[in-house]
Amino acid sequence: MTRPARAPTVGIAVGAGSAERDSDTPLLLEALAARAVSARAIAWDDPAGGWDAYDLVVLRSTWDYVPRRDEFLAWAESVPRLANPPDVVRWNTDKSYLRELELAGVPVVPTSWIAPGEPIELPDRDVVVKPTVGNGARGAARFRAGDPGAAAHVARLHDGGAVAMVQPFVASVEHRPETGVVVIGNRPSHAIGKPLQLGRVLRDHTEEDRGIVRAAARDDELALAARALARVPGGPDRLLYARVDMVAGDDGTPMIMELEVTEPLLFLALDDGAAGRLAAAVVDLVAAS
Repeated sequence: MTRPARAPTVGIAVGAGSAERDSDTPLLLEALAARAVSARAIAWDDPAGGWDAYDLVVLRSTWDYVPRRDEFLAWAESVPRLANPPDVVRWNTDKSYLRELELAGVPVVPTSWIAPGEPIELPDRDVVVKPTVGNGARGAARFRAGDPGAAAHVARLHDGGAVAMVQPFVASVEHRPETGVVVIGNRPSHAIGKPLQLGRVLRDHTEEDRGIVRAAARDDELALAARALARVPGGPDRLLYARVDMVAGDDGTPMIMELEVTEPLLFLALDDGAAGRLAAAVVDLVAAS
């Protein structure tokens, strides 16, 4: 008599206090259960996580890693099977990866980098200043041309040991939402339109509160997403998921704002089939091991 195959086990790594803002994980757990996968959500820094007991660990809402990035990376590298992989996580959790994309000819929002100890020189135009390690617009602020607050903000970031990024404020975001192309299993799944988030309070966490809606990505946006993902260490075939955020330049051509392959919201609730596609990709990844 043939014994039934053991149900796959999957750990979903989340962050402390992320449940209120994490609309994806409940949908993913439900879709995995429908596929006879035993899955549970656990805080990434839980000492009793037992990560080596799972066939796969999937990174999700680990948004609290920012002030403890070194600890988070050490944890990621200790997990036997992690999606997305630890070397990708290390690369992606410092936004200096944008330099690599730019050098590879991928259109990105022009960025200058100011490390602690370097002179603070800012362009005479509206800018956005943010740290290279951060998420959810934390530490990011917009300043008008000539506002001394911009240099002061850079100095504050330096005081905390952070490298500052300075980008021109892209005017199109005031009337045209940022596009986020969601990719699952290296295939485009769906896209979202996200209005300007700078200055919004964090308690406005639902998609409806934040004005985020389902959108249709244009062909040039899908092409740009593929170009950006091709630069991920080891190639895009290694990725379970990604979200490629882009904005329109002055001529309407899309430019990469961020390439999210660590813990992005995938906005599964905005597309009826998205949670199922992600669960199916998880099952495929487990089966490939």
